[in-house]
Amino acid sequence: MKYAVEVKNLGKKYTLGQKERYLTLRDMVVKAAKVPANLLKGKKFSKKGEFWALKEVNFNVEEGDAIGIIGRNGAGKSTLLKILSRITEPTEGEVRLNGRVSSLLEVGTGFHPELTGRENIYLNGAILGMRKREIEAKFNEIVEFSGVEKFLDTPVKKYSSGMQVRLAFSVAAHLEPDILVIDEVLAVGDAEFQKKCLGKMDEVTKTAGRTILFVSHDMGAIQRLCKKTIMLEDGKIAMIGETAKVVDYYISRINQEAEYRYEPSLYDDISILKVTIFDNKKEKTSIVDYDKPFSIEVEYQVNKEVSGMQMALICDSAFGGRLFSTASSENELYLEDKKGIYKIRYDFPQPSNIYINPGLYWIRFSIGVPTSKPMSSVSDIALTVKSSEENPRYIHSSKNINCNIIDGKWVK
Repeated sequence: MKYAVEVKNLGKKYTLGQKERYLTLRDMVVKAAKVPANLLKGKKFSKKGEFWALKEVNFNVEEGDAIGIIGRNGAGKSTLLKILSRITEPTEGEVRLNGRVSSLLEVGTGFHPELTGRENIYLNGAILGMRKREIEAKFNEIVEFSGVEKFLDTPVKKYSSGMQVRLAFSVAAHLEPDILVIDEVLAVGDAEFQKKCLGKMDEVTKTAGRTILFVSHDMGAIQRLCKKTIMLEDGKIAMIGETAKVVDYYISRINQEAEYRYEPSLYDDISILKVTIFDNKKEKTSIVDYDKPFSIEVEYQVNKEVSGMQMALICDSAFGGRLFSTASSENELYLEDKKGIYKIRYDFPQPSNIYINPGLYWIRFSIGVPTSKPMSSVSDIALTVKSSEENPRYIHSSKNINCNIIDGKWVK
């Protein structure tokens, strides 16, 4: 049996508080030369502050398979994809990739911001090792699928994040890589485009026999596309097998919290520090009644003076489907632009005729401006909406299966 991807005893270690940088040949030579000298001087190499993002990861992916990868924030999903995409090297273990790899890990991946959309299509094809005539044969399909033909000769830096994702996915899917690696970046696009992308991924696995590794928090998308799924937990494989069973296990393992704390990055201009859910009595909770108001508060830190920043909130059903999204700019509210720690809150109103159905939802927050990728973002905030005791309501009795607009309000 031939495998497209082989992963053996894979491990990736980081040093906390140290920003990873990519060494030049000169850096490596100097570093190697210093090792004997440091040993003679009696210097010891401290292991304090080490963090293993991945440890003892083993799995194989057969050619033509679509494999889902799920797990909470910090589980190691993105680190695994970066290693598979050859963006970063593993600390231990090995990875064997049989074929050309194309990856879509974040908005703008593989694009040069100063080049036009047209030029970036040829650049990406060249990186994949394709000849000019091969790229030209696929060019019209790429442009048509992406829907950005009007802006094809505009520099990519002027594209919105959604436009960048559209073009990046179209390029990655149509330039015929043997292995396609996709992180949850598709969540940036609108619902229609997400559906279009899932259809395309399903097509390339079934008809073209290509291999896909797909990270997503949308359990519906994972179950639709992937027959097999890997669940990561604390950098290790917690479960691997049939998608439905792995998703059920993942949902059962969710440790819902009322307050989520995040380590600020010294290298970011702005960072999200804390997210807290409050019920209608202003008490911290992870479970709210569908028929009562509640709110979610975000604490953030400004490390460098910035202006025009907005906070965005995205709410998805755990089993697929966008509930709604909103940004603070809709209430003409922008984030503070001076150094310091601040708070902003989104109030969910007392429902009248639009209800959030009982069930499990994922909340995601991001900070940025509308035409660029997020400067800071957090996800995996689990929210359970339940039917209240005094006013029972169940999904089957709901008239609004998908609520596209929640008339809430952003407050500082």
